[in-house]
Amino acid sequence: MKATTVCLFAAIVAGFLVSTVSIMEGTKMDALRISSSAFEDNGSIPVKYTCDGADVNPPLRIEGVPAGARSLALIVDDPDAPRGIWVHWVVWNIDPKTEEIKGNTVPRGSIQGVNDFVKRDYGGPCPPSGTHRYFFKLYALDALLNLSGDAGKAGLEKAMNGHVLAQAQIIGLYKRR
Repeated sequence: MKATTVCLFAAIVAGFLVSTVSIMEGTKMDALRISSSAFEDNGSIPVKYTCDGADVNPPLRIEGVPAGARSLALIVDDPDAPRGIWVHWVVWNIDPKTEEIKGNTVPRGSIQGVNDFVKRDYGGPCPPSGTHRYFFKLYALDALLNLSGDAGKAGLEKAMNGHVLAQAQIIGLYKRR
């Protein structure tokens, strides 16, 4: 009788563990993701998307937006800049149904803030020396942000505080020739 109870208990625990792993894997599959057809994570950003080329934003693919998201926000910055983090692009109030930001476009209805080039636009990689990393950080938010287009990264981060449901990033590398 005791051996039967132990076997039954072991079967229940094993079933629970398999269910838990399946649930965890399902959660990972639904996780927010950002990618690009122009470069792989930690891969080189093509010249076209830099100051040495057309200086337009690369195409970005968005997947796994949480069901409760009311908007998305994007920050592109370079932590390797000589004077500290350099902000290349800030965009918010992106429709959470957006699956792709095409190259050289801004999502319809979104707001671009001021970058460190003092422009409301994408400013591509343009490192003064060496290889720099460019972080494309995507945030799923539970709110639309009431924020002026005169805001920059700091204002966006302050407005996002307490509203982030999920975040993802891809890193691109660039070195001038």
